[in-house]
Amino acid sequence: QLELEEFGGGLVQTGGSLRLSCSASGLRFWSYDMAWFRQAPGKAREFLVVIDRTLANPYYADSVRGRFTISRDNAKAMVYLQMTNLKPDDTAVYYCAARAQGGSGYAYWGQGTQVTVSS
Repeated sequence: QLELEEFGGGLVQTGGSLRLSCSASGLRFWSYDMAWFRQAPGKAREFLVVIDRTLANPYYADSVRGRFTISRDNAKAMVYLQMTNLKPDDTAVYYCAARAQGGSGYAYWGQGTQVTVSS
């Protein structure tokens, strides 16, 4: 069982940067794949990036590859999303999510943090 909480969202201008953090509490954080998603108003939730429990080969969606970077600190049970060159289209609520080893989906979600990019 994991509980996730995101923070670090806010208002930023086009071209700016922001770092989101996701704090995890619960057992065996190190065993979960961790991902970031976002949901803009009126749109479906969008996958952004996942990093597995070995910290190897993060997989990025095309929409954020080269601009966003995921990292995790298993000792601190934290996941981060460094976002650069932000665009108004990046405005959304951002969520972190966890997928258990061998799991088929993301069973644990945070409550989300709002990111707004002004033009």
